[in-house]
Amino acid sequence: MLVIRGALLFALLVGSRGIALAQGADVGLISQIAGEVSYASSSGGGKVQPFMKMRQGDRFTLAAGGLLKVVYFQNGRQETWRGPAGFKSGIEQSEPQSGAVFEVASLPAGVPQKMQKIPELLQIAKMGGMQVREAAKLGGVQVRGTKSRPRPSPEQQAEVAAARKTYAQLLQQAARDDITPELYLFSALQEYMLYEDMKTVADEMLRKQPANPEAQKLADWTKERVQESR
Repeated sequence: MLVIRGALLFALLVGSRGIALAQGADVGLISQIAGEVSYASSSGGGKVQPFMKMRQGDRFTLAAGGLLKVVYFQNGRQETWRGPAGFKSGIEQSEPQSGAVFEVASLPAGVPQKMQKIPELLQIAKMGGMQVREAAKLGGVQVRGTKSRPRPSPEQQAEVAAARKTYAQLLQQAARDDITPELYLFSALQEYMLYEDMKTVADEMLRKQPANPEAQKLADWTKERVQESR
């Protein structure tokens, strides 16, 4: 199995992200997409990708039948847009350009911060098969070799229990195919490298969205981590 050191992995994962941050502040995350949705920004544009971060001033266009769900980091505002529609991302909410927001919800405190790590986790998953031997902080994501992970302390176990309680609350307000609750819990569990539990969460993502390739990558990655830890 290929072994790469923490410094190299850091460069691979956050190099492009550093450029992006220099061009504009990240204000939110695309948590769900369906149909034809595009965006335009000061640095370019194209087709919207799942789990893509939004920057202030990005413009989004949804064709008829399109769906886009976004989460704002600063205040936990979750917006659902249905096409045809268009909007410009702000700091805490979107500015309609055509049509209107279909639905608005407020996520519990702490949820957006956990979801903010999903793009970095997805990048790690896409590297598939690589094992990190040294600890490295990657945009707030903690990565270690699976063999040496410590057991959570009582305090950490309490934090995980609180995350599960928040997850249950999110499930109550989420649509049947909405994986926002799972994205939150997946990120919270990853902080303590609880891969067995993360695999269960990733499998639930796939149950809700079986055609989601990013969810499949997360599921495959956690399956590998579980196998390595045994």
